Amino acid sequence: MLFKITNGAVSFGADTVLERIDFEIKDREKIAIVGRNGSGKTTLLKCVTGDVTLEEGTGETGFTVTKTGAPVIGYLKQIAFSDEDETLLNEVLKVFKNITDIESKLAVLLKEIELNPTEEKVKEYSLLNDRYDFLGGYTYKKEYSVMIKKFGFTEEDKHKKLREFSGGQRTKIAFIKLLLSHPDVLLLDEPTNHLDITAVKWLEGYLKSYKSAVVTVSHDRMFVDRTVDKVYEIEYGETKCYHGNYTSFERQKKENYQKQLKDHEYQAEEIKRLTRLIERFRYKATKAKMVQSKIKLLDRMKIIDKPDRYDLKSFHANFQPKLESVKNVLTVKDLVIGYDKPLGTVNLELFKGQKLGVIGDNGVGKSTFLKTICSKILPLSGSFTYGLNTEVGYFDQKMAEYVSDKSVYDDFYDDFPHLTETEVRSSLGAFLFTGDDVFKKVSDLSGGERVRLALCKIFKRKPNVLILDEPTNHMDIVGKETLENMLLGYKGTVIFVSHDRYFVNKVADKILAFEGDGAKFYPINYSEYEEILDKRILEEDAKLNQQKNTVTPVTGAKKTFSTPLKDRSKKQKRVEKISKELEILEAEVASINALLESPKVYSDYVKVTELNDRLIVLTKNIDDLSTEWLTLSEELDIL
Repeated sequence: MLFKITNGAVSFGADTVLERIDFEIKDREKIAIVGRNGSGKTTLLKCVTGDVTLEEGTGETGFTVTKTGAPVIGYLKQIAFSDEDETLLNEVLKVFKNITDIESKLAVLLKEIELNPTEEKVKEYSLLNDRYDFLGGYTYKKEYSVMIKKFGFTEEDKHKKLREFSGGQRTKIAFIKLLLSHPDVLLLDEPTNHLDITAVKWLEGYLKSYKSAVVTVSHDRMFVDRTVDKVYEIEYGETKCYHGNYTSFERQKKENYQKQLKDHEYQAEEIKRLTRLIERFRYKATKAKMVQSKIKLLDRMKIIDKPDRYDLKSFHANFQPKLESVKNVLTVKDLVIGYDKPLGTVNLELFKGQKLGVIGDNGVGKSTFLKTICSKILPLSGSFTYGLNTEVGYFDQKMAEYVSDKSVYDDFYDDFPHLTETEVRSSLGAFLFTGDDVFKKVSDLSGGERVRLALCKIFKRKPNVLILDEPTNHMDIVGKETLENMLLGYKGTVIFVSHDRYFVNKVADKILAFEGDGAKFYPINYSEYEEILDKRILEEDAKLNQQKNTVTPVTGAKKTFSTPLKDRSKKQKRVEKISKELEILEAEVASINALLESPKVYSDYVKVTELNDRLIVLTKNIDDLSTEWLTLSEELDIL
């Protein structure tokens, strides 16, 4: 156990946010905290960091906060860099200051030993070198290089100043620093928000193998499903623990609810039966003993409460298109999208009722494609054509930033002046704007509320084609599930951009993927597309090897070639060989370091010089082999 809260609570003024917290973090556990927006998930993380004060909760046990030792807790609180003119690489290297400081000291000590060897200097060098090795001095460069690359930064980006990066990129830089610091407890609040699908998939693997505890708050259900082994749900101000991943949590919650409801109903009937029996025979002397036993049975009975209903309050809109479109809804032919330069060429044909998920890395053209087919920007070339009777409803992700001094009611009514007050309130109420909420200024709404207002307007027009750009960005899990079910029941056509792979997999039956070599249309769902992704490296290797290894035969000579599988096998064998060589080299480094600690050796300047020269050679060999291992591993997609 690293950290434990028993019967804690959090209040802000007169408002109690969390009334009964029972929460424990054990060594190497991977935990998710889930719950509705505003339920207190981030507040619970801040309880762990100590940024929020805990008090006694409403449970029966005493209130305690327990820590084992002094665990280092890592939490991405805010994006703040002390020097905006620092480069990305130098900013990341700050995490390894203790290692780089030792590197500098080792270099200075080595020069001093060469000029004036003393027993004290040699011993200091040896001890410092051991410390360097222990801290990861021989591997840290490979570690940060891999992480920088996986988060989508190029070699050129390493030397850019921090001020040159966007907000999302700056968040990723801070995130890289947090991961590289290897805290005992890693707290992640919506870690996938600024990451593309490729980076998220890598992060999943990284966190699964992370050697310390991880606590994640995330609405990304697929990410949670693949990275955690325990789920804490916050509902009605209380925490409840479930063992297993997110899918297991959902199943257990449903089963527990049904069992408790069944047990409650059975007990209620049993109490009624016993009460009737007692009342019937209470005044009969011959039944007095039996009556007393039933009374005692009732007194000893532990009442099973009726379980709280799921907190499933969400928006709803049971709508269908006002007009039915023709079969051929959208034809896109050689459509080149972009602004000052092409971002991609799109070709596809979409039919009535189909649901297209548009996916890809950040900045590759997904939103640009939507804006182009909505005539918000002009295509660079090519064409797109909608079928007859097509009516488009477009949701721009920037609608979450929409500002107006109008009230919610007036803002909605101005778009639909033909509606009565009752109809306006009914429409807004379906999207959770009830009572005095309709008189809030639009500018005072949260991002999620503005998204709901925008969707309310779009759905009220009842289009037969929905074009949605990141509609789930500000939604909690229940909101996402609600929108999923709405879109699945919608008989019109849907085109949407989303980084939420669970959402894409649930809704889309077709995929438009913006990849490194352009936009490709796949008539499959996301799970099937992900299988293709996992095989992509092997397929690319096959094409490359076919080009490189096929030899044009000379007259009379046999044609020789290497198959992709043989080439892959060679690379795998080379990786295994390098791993063994690295073990041997590192063992030799450890042996030399041990010798340098020996009084017989560190008093012999000639011997020390020889050993240090050998260390330099070994370190160079380790770096070279590590680089080769990294390159081959990435080609084999085993990182």
